[in-house]
Amino acid sequence: MLPLSLRLKLPFLGAGFVSFLVSVWLYFVADETTAGIFVGIWVPSIYSLGALLLAPVDLAARLERTEAQR
Repeated sequence: MLPLSLRLKLPFLGAGFVSFLVSVWLYFVADETTAGIFVGIWVPSIYSLGALLLAPVDLAARLERTEAQR
């Protein structure tokens, strides 16, 4: 079983990777350079959204560990 923090991050990592693959396919295979660049810009946006949404979860986990160590 994967840790909770990794399970929460997996959808964002997967979406970013799929976006990257679609971007490369559009740029090199489909010869749609502008669309490939546009979709490629989604990757850091998806990762930023994941970091923004999961920051409170990471903070709660850190506080929990700190309390458990005391």
